[in-house]
Amino acid sequence: MSKNESGRKLHIAMYIGSLQKGGAERVMVNLADYFYEAGYKVTLVTTYIAPVEYEVKHAAWKVVPAGAPGGELVCDPDENPVWVDPYGGEKDGIRRIFSALLKSEQKDRLSNLRMRTEKLKTIWEVLKPDIVLSFIGKNNIMALSTATREGIKVVVSVRADPDMEYDSLSLKAGMLSTFGRAAGVVVQTTRARNWFPAFIRKKCVILPNSINPAFIRKRYVGNREKAIVMVGRLDENKNQAMVMEAFSEALKMGKLSDYTLKLFGDGPDLLKLRRYAVTLGIEKNVEFEGMVQHVAEHIEKTSLFILASTQEGMPNALIEAMSLGLPCISTDCPCGGPADLIENEKNGILVPVNDMQAMKNAMIRVLENPEFADKLGERAILVQKKYSPDVVNSMWKDYFESL
Repeated sequence: MSKNESGRKLHIAMYIGSLQKGGAERVMVNLADYFYEAGYKVTLVTTYIAPVEYEVKHAAWKVVPAGAPGGELVCDPDENPVWVDPYGGEKDGIRRIFSALLKSEQKDRLSNLRMRTEKLKTIWEVLKPDIVLSFIGKNNIMALSTATREGIKVVVSVRADPDMEYDSLSLKAGMLSTFGRAAGVVVQTTRARNWFPAFIRKKCVILPNSINPAFIRKRYVGNREKAIVMVGRLDENKNQAMVMEAFSEALKMGKLSDYTLKLFGDGPDLLKLRRYAVTLGIEKNVEFEGMVQHVAEHIEKTSLFILASTQEGMPNALIEAMSLGLPCISTDCPCGGPADLIENEKNGILVPVNDMQAMKNAMIRVLENPEFADKLGERAILVQKKYSPDVVNSMWKDYFESL
């Protein structure tokens, strides 16, 4: 049902910081395109525009050079001022509104907070959406503090471990004081739902991420590349260092000497990890692949996928690797996303967080037992049925219409 009783298209406003390349942002872009194609009116409300963002297929806006006809200055940090023509893209497509304060509007910190709040409240007053869907931490608090005053239904979504999104006393207090106003709270795992107090838990619904269609394909059958792969931001949370250490220990035992560890992605720990490879004496066995297009093509013929995070929501990279039919090892990290995906030793292997020895033993077990590895991959690919875009998007649609 994409229209109300008067025949007007139902209007969903989706609120997030930007559309930069991250897991939550990708989910929101996918949902925006899905609901638009299903006949809904969709508006994206973002604080700013990032230097590199996901493409929105039906974007009504277009980034233009400074001062171009029809262009508006939407955010002006020193390093990347951005001009946008709000109607320079697809006619009647997905609109985009920006809530950032320009430099000319900014004052002291307290005044800026008040003005950001008022600006966001005005956006909801003008848009008059039927539902606001907000993603992530402080955004959820802001959406509930501003849109619910206008009688708009607000659905907030916690995309990672709630302990990580609400990791300070002020954020936790803001969450506890506003989440009671939500029409619904979307989480990704059972453990995330159980983190909340009872009055919020009763509003929670578990809606998983869907698989990127590029990763839905037949499982590769044939000789596999002797490579272990990790895909994700190079940072402390993703814990590539622990996997490098486990790999180094296996090599010292005379195991896995013909394998290469390939790290896909970029991030703040790149130089540190390069140095660590040298320290461990495995620099010839570790390849830093950087950011690549068409990740599926790079990893589908490899021998093993590893996720080693200390915290995750529902990890896209793990779902995608399983969808390719790769044998997968993951840490059993909070808030339980990997445990919801992997039945241990049936369609993957779970190891404790930061347990290097368990990671090493799991790597050796999978790679030295081809039949076991093949069985893990054959069962892993069944996630395609449960997390296909059609299935997951329909769950979101049914949920919104139930409200």
